[in-house]
Amino acid sequence: QVQLVESGGGLVQAGGSLRLSCAASGSIFSINVMAWYRQAPGKQRVLVARITSGGSINYADSVKGRFIISRDNAKNTVSLQMNSLKPEDTAVYSCYAEIRPFQLIPSKDYWGKGTLVTVSS
Repeated sequence: QVQLVESGGGLVQAGGSLRLSCAASGSIFSINVMAWYRQAPGKQRVLVARITSGGSINYADSVKGRFIISRDNAKNTVSLQMNSLKPEDTAVYSCYAEIRPFQLIPSKDYWGKGTLVTVSS
């Protein structure tokens, strides 16, 4: 069974920084994409940043220049360094991974439970 566990959320003042981490564990043959999504109150979940196993990175326009995504393929972890935080960054941040549990099994989508980030003005 594959699990994604996030850590690092919390309360921070505008202009501050937070670092989120996510660790994948369980039956893992390979991980293609790892990503962070967020869902603000009353809004749909949206992509924040994604990174492939080869290191290709995409960011939402709203976080470009402020957030940095990174991953450690050996440890099956992905992190999101969030700088210059704004009140509009307040949301539940969820980790996502496209994981192949076994060599001959197709990849599946896995999600963490989410961690709340609150940015006060």
